[in-house]
Amino acid sequence: MAQQGRASARVWCAEELFPMLACMDRIVIVGAGQGAAQCVEGLRRKGYPGAITVIGEEPVLPYQRPPLSKKYLAGELPIDRMLLRHEAFYAEQRVEMLTGRRVARLDRDRRCVHLDDGSLQAYDALVLATGSRPRSLPLVGAEAPGVHVLRTMADADGLRFEAAAGKHAVIIGGGYIGLETAATLRQLGMEVTVLEAADRLMNRVVAEPVSTYYHHEHTRHGVTIRCAARVIGLRTAASGRIAAVLTDAGELAADLLVIGVGVVPNDELAREAGLDCDNGVLVDERCRSSDPLIYAIGDCSNHPSLHYGRRVRLESVDNAFEQAATVAANLAGVDTVHNRVPWFWSDQYHHKMLIVGLSGGHDRMVLRGDPASHSFSCCYLREGELIAIDTVNNAKDQMAARKLIAASFRADPSKLADASIALKDCGI
Repeated sequence: MAQQGRASARVWCAEELFPMLACMDRIVIVGAGQGAAQCVEGLRRKGYPGAITVIGEEPVLPYQRPPLSKKYLAGELPIDRMLLRHEAFYAEQRVEMLTGRRVARLDRDRRCVHLDDGSLQAYDALVLATGSRPRSLPLVGAEAPGVHVLRTMADADGLRFEAAAGKHAVIIGGGYIGLETAATLRQLGMEVTVLEAADRLMNRVVAEPVSTYYHHEHTRHGVTIRCAARVIGLRTAASGRIAAVLTDAGELAADLLVIGVGVVPNDELAREAGLDCDNGVLVDERCRSSDPLIYAIGDCSNHPSLHYGRRVRLESVDNAFEQAATVAANLAGVDTVHNRVPWFWSDQYHHKMLIVGLSGGHDRMVLRGDPASHSFSCCYLREGELIAIDTVNNAKDQMAARKLIAASFRADPSKLADASIALKDCGI
């Protein structure tokens, strides 16, 4: 979700950059996810007339990723409805889409990228939208048939092909992806066990009442949750396929295994090209890297949060969209700073959780409402300021919080604790 970086990035002033922008006839976007699609739309909307090329490793046009662990995995959302835009749109906008292609190297001196087939794509400006990849586990057997991660459409297709009612799925990781996948596999009739190394679910991103609520909800739907679980190995069958997960509390039979223990940024191209990186590509408030002709957006980008006063790397669709819009505006000659309060969401069963803001550094948490009512919030304060909120089935609070957090709203904890008082009326 949110990962903090430590280093700083070169800050470029307008006097240095605008002469460069005036001669940008070709923009190349590496990565074909949601950020890339938004960048394309933003460039054309802002009137950028030059050539645009998008290069993506997956053999499919940019699509929505959030449904991969939910409706798409369940077979309820066809591929056609996953696409952000159809082929005709890119043709009309004169965008060259190179799907199923991989960039092997960035050549900053020649201002071009080398593709895996040996061809070159020249650029005047380059946008890195390379995203992230699932974190691996150093376990023998982690590459065996029946072991899955869930990041791409192909991953979801492979998992759905093997999912069958009555079979047992083990999921390592009790974060967003693990729990969303658990809910979907239960919907498909599988027996599901979730193994979480921490003492509670989603411990890095939500307050304890939210963890407890989702623990109870998953248990109520038949999922077995084991927290403080340590995985020590995997056992494969004679066929080579996954057969069991070995934990410090014993062995769990597994017809399939899903590993969902977080992601790491795809910043290797940037590192190899000599760009400043630290838990992602370091960029300034305009999403520019240490090379003024190269930008980075989305999961691979580590940017300064002006509101929170620290560097963060955010794994969020909203962040990718907003950074893409910032880059598109800047490339079109409109000086734009990225300064948004982030938000995140997760759908599990019929429950909608939304998080607004970043809770790191809070000194007080106030529970607002009763979890037993299936609608409540957890408010995070720092020296009296509302800096973040977790909401469960509570649209009013999350909508109000977006404006209040951005405005550095100072709250009265006693009012916050009274759910009958509108959030906007909880000020000091």
